Amino acid sequence: MDPEPRSAKGRRTRARLVEAGKTVFERDGFLQARITDIATEANVSHGSFYHYFDSKESLFREIAEEVEVRLVSMDDIAQDLTESAGPVDRIRAANKAYLAAYRKEAKIMRVIEEVSRYDDEVRKVRSKRDDYLAARLESAIKRLQADGLADQRIDERYAATALGGMVAKFAEMMFIGGARFDMNTAVEQLTYLWANALGLVPTADQKVPAKSATA
Repeated sequence: MDPEPRSAKGRRTRARLVEAGKTVFERDGFLQARITDIATEANVSHGSFYHYFDSKESLFREIAEEVEVRLVSMDDIAQDLTESAGPVDRIRAANKAYLAAYRKEAKIMRVIEEVSRYDDEVRKVRSKRDDYLAARLESAIKRLQADGLADQRIDERYAATALGGMVAKFAEMMFIGGARFDMNTAVEQLTYLWANALGLVPTADQKVPAKSATA
């Protein structure tokens, strides 16, 4: 097995296998997915698969880690913000980015959710995502408290874990569990819950919009 091919051709082949694996796992689920189908989707021989991965489990774990990293990277947050953006604006942008990323990866996230229940390695990948997100949120809450904007009584570690878990669970219910919510309203309501929990006060132009019907 060659996990990190040195040649450009090898890297392209490995990338095709990762993309093909994602397609097959989304379509067939983890248990029903076959290495033969993944190899066919990637347009490589069955034997070539084992040059890059020793099992479908190792391929799935890599896919799961890539997806989890994309969920917390939120690279597109900055484009929605101006230099004058306040803390509520930043919370809104983060919630919007997370929900948008989860919606995009919903098919594979459904499979990751299922596999994490019995695969320790996939569960560790999910825990790593949760820990990274909690650490970043904890740091943000500390800054808000230092600036006198957030309730000083709040323990940032508990708040980061609880509020981050709220958004993650909401995304799972919305995009996997079948709960029908309007995207814009979901972003706004999660933002108000965040702001209220931390004791932040929205500015005058951040009024609560009229409630909309579920999509």
